[in-house]
Amino acid sequence: MLELKNIDFTRDNKHILKNLSLELPSDKFVVITGPNGSGKSTLAKIIMGIEKPDSGRIIFDGEDITDLSIDERARKGIGYAFQQVVKFKGITVYDLIRLSAGKAVTKAEACEILSAVGLCAKEYIDREVNSSLSGGELKRIEIATVAIQNNKLIIFDEPEAGIDLWSFSNLIELFEDLREKNKNSTSIIISHQERILDIADIVVLLNNGEVQDVGSRDKINTVTVDKQCCKLSRRNQNG
Repeated sequence: MLELKNIDFTRDNKHILKNLSLELPSDKFVVITGPNGSGKSTLAKIIMGIEKPDSGRIIFDGEDITDLSIDERARKGIGYAFQQVVKFKGITVYDLIRLSAGKAVTKAEACEILSAVGLCAKEYIDREVNSSLSGGELKRIEIATVAIQNNKLIIFDEPEAGIDLWSFSNLIELFEDLREKNKNSTSIIISHQERILDIADIVVLLNNGEVQDVGSRDKINTVTVDKQCCKLSRRNQNG
């Protein structure tokens, strides 16, 4: 379980998160959504330890991890996929997977995880991670590097950013597949895309740095977000 207690965060005189509290159970597919500037990415970075809250506590599996570093949190089983994929000159896909795993990984194992995210392993395993790869390919590779870590908690910050419509459709399939295969881990996805919301077990709606609503995908079916407002529409399941 992940528990955020009274998280407050201010940066450059802007109050981004305001006494935010949230409990997320284990083994769930969670989507955090809301308008631009609502604090979604900041919250993800605070969970990972990239940013430190001004006040409040973060509890993970019953342990207070508020003061732990990124590396220490990673060792506790928390993984993070960045909104913009990092490219490394001279580093191959296989090298990146090995570095991400933090352990010995054979080419056969690396090929298996690449296949799991929908890439033809033989075509990608020795390719350099650079601008020759499309946004969709880079996203899949990043998902592979996170998935191979076998984390208890995986955070994806706007995974749809910078990819085309075809790649986005395949990204949805990847998340559905990961959801089925990794039932012992919790995934948190920062997104305002309705197709990602549709596969969530839990939707968390942020607005103006606060939790506005939390519910299952059956109760919170459609979230429409733009820069000025955040509207939550509920469908009456009884017709």
